[in-house]
Amino acid sequence: MTQKQKAGTGKRRSGQGKAKRSPGTKSAANERRSSRAEQATPASPAGESSSKAVPLWVWLIPLAAAVLLWIWKSPKSPEASPGSISASATSEPAPSAERAAELKAGQAVEREDPEDKAGIPAPSDVAAPPASASRTASGLASVVLQAGKGGDKPGPRDRVTVHYTGWTKDGKMFDSSVVRGEPTSFGLHQVIKGWTEGLQLMTVGEKRRFWIPTELAYNDRPGRPAGQLTFEVELLGFEKAPKPPEVPKDVAKAPATAKKTQSGIAYRVLKKGTKTRHPSATSQVRVHYSGWTTDGKMFDSSVERGEPASFGLNQVIPGWTEGVQLMVEGDKMRFWIPGKLAYGDEPKQPGMPAGTLVFDIELLEIMTAE
Repeated sequence: MTQKQKAGTGKRRSGQGKAKRSPGTKSAANERRSSRAEQATPASPAGESSSKAVPLWVWLIPLAAAVLLWIWKSPKSPEASPGSISASATSEPAPSAERAAELKAGQAVEREDPEDKAGIPAPSDVAAPPASASRTASGLASVVLQAGKGGDKPGPRDRVTVHYTGWTKDGKMFDSSVVRGEPTSFGLHQVIKGWTEGLQLMTVGEKRRFWIPTELAYNDRPGRPAGQLTFEVELLGFEKAPKPPEVPKDVAKAPATAKKTQSGIAYRVLKKGTKTRHPSATSQVRVHYSGWTTDGKMFDSSVERGEPASFGLNQVIPGWTEGVQLMVEGDKMRFWIPGKLAYGDEPKQPGMPAGTLVFDIELLEIMTAE
């Protein structure tokens, strides 16, 4: 190979070497240009940066917290309170456990409402009556706070309308119709003994404070306000009770002419009905009735209230369930129901009439005959 050829070959190899180095050289140059371009580019605004969008739940948390705070601070409606002293009669018949508990025991039902309890402060003499208070033979003490008008006073079975507030001896308020903003009506034979006695001392418009001893209140029964109770009562009005039915002459014992069922119920027909259909054990019926213990003490009467009672025959004492099925519409019968088919000879629930009970029942209507 001549020197000229070698020189040409050397040039070609040198050119190839340069060609091989050029991509790297170009890349470095490109990187330098790119870096300069980035430095020359203005920074993006914060709202247009590459940060991610805020999730929806992040905004919901404070909103939910605000709603919960508003609910917590909102005042509760007095109408939503779970209970109150309820002295008024219901439409249920006396032979049902609930009805008999109300009417025979004559008790007011305590409500537990924090809103009510904070309503009216206790009087300064809530713990004990002052020396100036008047007292009855039973131990009931009272002071007149506001004089009434007229001279008429309610009787032991009259229906009264009152406003009242009640406290325990330690000044804790447990119920108030004043706080609820609604007067209460009831028969005086349907409440605690202290109320039955105390309200008969009052005239319409009078307001009194009563200190009721334990034995005239709830007598420390479970679930009731305990011990001596203090009430402020205003008598707004009263209605005279209808004349009660006469005590049956044979109330103490069924006559020999009375029929008797296999279970032990004795009965006789007082008035014969004209229909032929009998109710079943689950029928809904409408009746008038009066009930006595065998010593002649009446403990309940729809006749006296002037309003018939409606109920299902599977909702009452067994003696009623069996006895009323013997009747047709229009019948009036007298039943002597032994304790085992009534509330028992020694009722487990306080206030229930014990032993054999006597009922006069008039079947007005069989409402359903399932």
